[in-house]
Amino acid sequence: MSQFRLARLSVLIAAIGFNMLPALSHAQEAQPAAAGAPAAAPADTVRPEIFKLLEPAAVKASMDAKNYADVQSRIDQAAAIPALTPYETFVLNRLRVALASTTNNAPMAMTALEAVIESGKLDKKSQGDFIQALANYHYNAKDYANAIKWFTRYQTETGDIATVRPYIIRAYYFNNDFARAKQELLADLAAKQQAGQTPTLEELQLLANTGSKSKDPTTYLTAMENLVRYYPSDDYWTDLLGRVQGKAGYSDRFALDVLRLQFKAVSTMPPQDYSDMAEIALQNAFPTEAKKVLDAGFAKGVLGTGGNAAKHKKLRDQANKAAADDAKNIASGEAAANKSKDGTGLVNLGYAFVTMDQFDKGIDLIQKGIAKGGLKRPEDAKLRLGYSLAMAGKKDEAIKVLESVKGGEGVSDLARYWIFWLNRPATAAAAPAAAAQ
Repeated sequence: MSQFRLARLSVLIAAIGFNMLPALSHAQEAQPAAAGAPAAAPADTVRPEIFKLLEPAAVKASMDAKNYADVQSRIDQAAAIPALTPYETFVLNRLRVALASTTNNAPMAMTALEAVIESGKLDKKSQGDFIQALANYHYNAKDYANAIKWFTRYQTETGDIATVRPYIIRAYYFNNDFARAKQELLADLAAKQQAGQTPTLEELQLLANTGSKSKDPTTYLTAMENLVRYYPSDDYWTDLLGRVQGKAGYSDRFALDVLRLQFKAVSTMPPQDYSDMAEIALQNAFPTEAKKVLDAGFAKGVLGTGGNAAKHKKLRDQANKAAADDAKNIASGEAAANKSKDGTGLVNLGYAFVTMDQFDKGIDLIQKGIAKGGLKRPEDAKLRLGYSLAMAGKKDEAIKVLESVKGGEGVSDLARYWIFWLNRPATAAAAPAAAAQ
């Protein structure tokens, strides 16, 4: 975030620096002054004695030569002349802004900027530039309350709401006003999604940080959901799927379903997740799935090494044997599943065929099981049908089914996350898809 704000400030200072000094002219014929009073200069001119000190060519020569002490001396001498007119004061402050921006004298720059802004002598465009520069100075000085004040004034005076809005939101965040930062970030997220626009990575990261700093798991989870939706990465997916299982009301019966999505969505899982997924798959009578997961873990070099190498090999041998037996006997289970009073057997058998890459056969059986009814948790079966279609590469059909999944305990969350994976940006699609084979 520091690069973001410093770059913007440098652009502004370049715009309002030395080249933005007002053209100076001096009063050629000063009117006689009252007894004891200095001669007054006409409006928007400076008196000859001030013009002599601030003569543009001389000032520019000193600036170009980096003789900043001479420029400061000229300013100080002019400022000491009695009864400065508003315009003369304006000119001095403009020169102070130029000198301060060149010498990185932030206190002088802020004082001079505010004086110039309040002078009433700037055109509308310059007024906005000076206000924005002053706001950025306060922001970089970590005076976030004043930064918000001046950024808001910029919005009011220019009508340009969008340019400085990111600064305002960050100022709320850095000022520890997490409630306001969250409010503004969520409002922007909703507006962009409604308009079909993609939120920026920085906005979503800031929303996640806001949720984390304020110990607000709901906000953090919202940010992570949108990060995997728009900017998927292994880290974001792993974080999201790990945290969603701690969500209030989440059922641990979805442990295998979560790992199935993680296996698809990330390029490499942690070693424990490969072995956990394989063990749960074996417990649920999906040995071919267990074999595939373990094969992937070994191929990636995360299993079969270190202190758990023997354990991994034993688990793999177990999965290989069970998968071979299942391949010989799976067809005989169809008749029994068809005779069952409910569709549970057909759904389970169908998914077993899906794990063997017999997608059409497996999906047909799952659909028959759902249609047969009598399921204890029909939404769970629809979720399984949805991601079976996703694994089969039937994206549109998968999304249609997944969008129909309703309910709590995590089932609708997982359905939504599968849709995020199916709709992942094209640049993120290749690696996870290949890793999931």
